[in-house]
Amino acid sequence: MRFSRRSTSFAGLLLAASAATLPAPAATHARHGAPPAKAAAKRAVKSKLNYQTSIDDHRATEIQTALIQHGYLTGQPSGHWDAATEAAMAKLQADNGWQTKLVPDSRALIKIGLGPASASKPDSAPVATLSQP
Repeated sequence: MRFSRRSTSFAGLLLAASAATLPAPAATHARHGAPPAKAAAKRAVKSKLNYQTSIDDHRATEIQTALIQHGYLTGQPSGHWDAATEAAMAKLQADNGWQTKLVPDSRALIKIGLGPASASKPDSAPVATLSQP
């Protein structure tokens, strides 16, 4: 296939013209540039933790006291969530066939008597009776 000098120069001219008019790839995509100030501010707000990160010392003492009463922990409550307390909680959970976690779950707390009081919850909803006229 033979190209004439005219077609070769036209193709080169077309290529040079298109390259000059196209914007740089980074300028066409918002992801490549710096994030807008609003988005950075949103990200900063979302980075705040909205959940409990540690167990309160008073609650740790309650849990440790209950674990001691149930034979999973020995000694006196330290008031801090420590390795011995984590091991006792994991043993309680394993003995009941539950997933062992390093933090107490609701089933474990109920098992050692620290869950919601069963006396405050009725077994069933009250049933309305119809009176005969």
